[in-house]
Amino acid sequence: MPAWLVVDLERAIVTLSRPYDIKEMKVDRLTLRAPTVSDVRAATSASNGDDDQRDTIILANLTESATTDLEGLKLTDYQRLQAAYFRLVQDDGV
Repeated sequence: MPAWLVVDLERAIVTLSRPYDIKEMKVDRLTLRAPTVSDVRAATSASNGDDDQRDTIILANLTESATTDLEGLKLTDYQRLQAAYFRLVQDDGV
């Protein structure tokens, strides 16, 4: 497990490479809650077939952030969120 990631069955905590303004607050970590089927369906519906947009919508929902906040992240930090998401949806008994 990378040093920037803490995962359990309910959430993942991602330490970012630097602080960002998320919901008008400086944060250096984001917590993703475990996704539900409803989260995935809602993001799929809202994305109009755009897979990249669907991913951003899901991550924003799970971190309680705005999609515009996540679009301002460095790509490496965004990829950390994606990696955390995939850890949460794996059925490996974390």
